Amino acid sequence: MSSAIAGQGLRGREKLARIPVKVRDDVASAVKPAWLRGRDQDTPAVRALQDVLREHSLHTVCEEAACPNIGECFSRGTATFMILGAICTRRCPFCDVSHGRPLPPDAGEPERLARTVAAMKLRYVVITSVDRDDLRDGGAAHFAQCMADIRALSPGITIEVLTPDFRGREAAALDALAVSPPDVFNHNTETVPRLYREVRPGADYAGSLRLIRDFASRFPGVPTKTGLMLGLGETFDEVVEVMRDLRAHDCDLLTLGQYLRPSPAHLPVIEYITQARFDALREQALALGFSEVAAGPLVRSSYRADQLHDAYAEHG
Repeated sequence: MSSAIAGQGLRGREKLARIPVKVRDDVASAVKPAWLRGRDQDTPAVRALQDVLREHSLHTVCEEAACPNIGECFSRGTATFMILGAICTRRCPFCDVSHGRPLPPDAGEPERLARTVAAMKLRYVVITSVDRDDLRDGGAAHFAQCMADIRALSPGITIEVLTPDFRGREAAALDALAVSPPDVFNHNTETVPRLYREVRPGADYAGSLRLIRDFASRFPGVPTKTGLMLGLGETFDEVVEVMRDLRAHDCDLLTLGQYLRPSPAHLPVIEYITQARFDALREQALALGFSEVAAGPLVRSSYRADQLHDAYAEHG
């Protein structure tokens, strides 16, 4: 990465050329079922909020990832923003974000984000980022500044962060977040441990569990959350075992959704999971003690984030 030009990212096959387990791009995904379709993605409410975003030169993950739930979430007054640029220091083969040498953090981004959130009249906001292994705290101080600026302009708003794993920088990251802690801490576990080397090269399953546990210990009363993608070849029992691990590491909230292949260069979809299996996994998770679980083919990390937060507040 040192020889890369800052600000220029690689995608697709170029991005994934150096991962340890090569993607078989000659392997077709399972046939996409007719019932797996998005809804309400182009409504007047969505277009109005998109106009506000363009005015402030910001983009949401909801748009960038073509999230199937954008209409529902925007109409509920929730949105997910990606900070710290659009170039990631990792090469995950499930993700379409570009890889390369990121630019330095934009010092004006927190204030610009805060003004956008206020203009959109959001009541619940999720802030996420690419992996920033080039920064001493993994970008956590930038998260904290964004939260402080948002709260200054939007008193009473609820803020969830969806963070990287801060690999090797966990202590510095938690110190930075202590300046302005979130209302919900979310870090995605993504998949089962057997598939980590293939799906999350550069990440560590045990490390993600520790981050969730350490945050919960450092900030008692702030709910912790994680998400898993299904359909990559995991078994039902493997998912249940991950859920047990998460509860043992003080994770309170959970999202389960279907993995969708961004391009033929990415990992194939091994299986499309039925709603019945999602429902069965949700029941297992609730029985294990999660405060709330969102589970379904179209569920993403931030889906109905406000409702999951409210469920924790009521039952947590």
